[in-house]
Amino acid sequence: MTFLLTVRRLLVFALLSCASGTIAAGEAPEATAAEASGSFRDIPFLDKAFIDAAPADKNDGIPVGKLGADGGNKKSIIQLAKKIAGSQHESIDSLLIAHNGKLLFESYYLRGRVDLPHPQASATKTYTGMALGRAIQMGYLTMADLDKPLVSFLQDLDPARFVDGAELITLHTALTMTTGIRLTSEQWEEFDRDPSQIQGQQHVQAILEQSEPITAESQTFLYGTGPGLVMQVLEAVVPGKVEDFIKHELLDKLGIDNYHWQTAPNGLPEAGWRTSMTSRNMLKWGMLAAGKGQWKGEQLIPEAFINRAASRLLTTGDDDVYGGGRDVSRQGYGYYWWSADLKHGDNSYFSTSAQGGGGQYIILIEELDLIIVVTAHANDNTTLQMTAEQIVPAFLSETAQLQPGVTG
Repeated sequence: MTFLLTVRRLLVFALLSCASGTIAAGEAPEATAAEASGSFRDIPFLDKAFIDAAPADKNDGIPVGKLGADGGNKKSIIQLAKKIAGSQHESIDSLLIAHNGKLLFESYYLRGRVDLPHPQASATKTYTGMALGRAIQMGYLTMADLDKPLVSFLQDLDPARFVDGAELITLHTALTMTTGIRLTSEQWEEFDRDPSQIQGQQHVQAILEQSEPITAESQTFLYGTGPGLVMQVLEAVVPGKVEDFIKHELLDKLGIDNYHWQTAPNGLPEAGWRTSMTSRNMLKWGMLAAGKGQWKGEQLIPEAFINRAASRLLTTGDDDVYGGGRDVSRQGYGYYWWSADLKHGDNSYFSTSAQGGGGQYIILIEELDLIIVVTAHANDNTTLQMTAEQIVPAFLSETAQLQPGVTG
């Protein structure tokens, strides 16, 4: 059976390769030792894209299936992959699609490698938020704690030196980027120039001494303020070091061992950027969220937390939608998850996504039971528009018919 499956997959790739000289057959591309140890920006581009409509089972905890036979319009997705391979979406390094809990499509381009952790940028914020959810599930915090003053969890501070209104900052406002903290870019940079002054909770002390006063009017959405505060609370409430907590209680549970998570100047794990994950491991984060916090039968994160995190708690406006286009609207924000409506025909589909600068996405469309993972290395992307225009219709009932055989 294994031999026949291998032959079938080779025949599929042979046919695809005849249609496009930019598509490779065989196993998914892996990083060399030199590539794995060097800078991501030095990774050479693949000579040929790798496109697989029947992803291999790598025994990594991700169920797999076949595009077409298990859902989706195979021809449409293959055509999209060929466009990407032909540089019409020139910065994309990988595209993975899961449907009904199975990985049905896996592809790598340019700097994409199946085993190479890809820089995540601000998608890291989503992982930090999920770690807070794990702490709630384990009883170190409660859902009610989300609305308590954030400084009440930090015992090494001097409240007498805080600016007015510091008590208005809660875990909820930190998770929604509505802390009200207002510092100049020069002030933020100064913190990093002398890390000895911001170790541990002294970082929070410095922020709450130097910010403009916190008011109800200032507590509006301002991207960037919040993740570091959440990491500080995690460090304060979980036993041991927070990096060990994240590893043992979340990453190990998900079977994620091939990753990088850098340390911030304050000595804690970076909370808002500077992690790297493989595309398949990004999919695991998406599966955890799509499963309402459950993984392999174990509730890792409370369903109530996931429901909040992945919802549209506030609307951020459509003036500058990252990865957007004409069919993407009503941009919003939850707990480090972005949201938007994706329009196709007369219908709109609610999407929620982890997003990282350079083009990292974990996109969930619950109505269609879709998880889409994209990695890239350029900010001028239209990934949400691509999803609305080319991926969503491939999984609608009128087009996602069972398609035996090769249709690419």
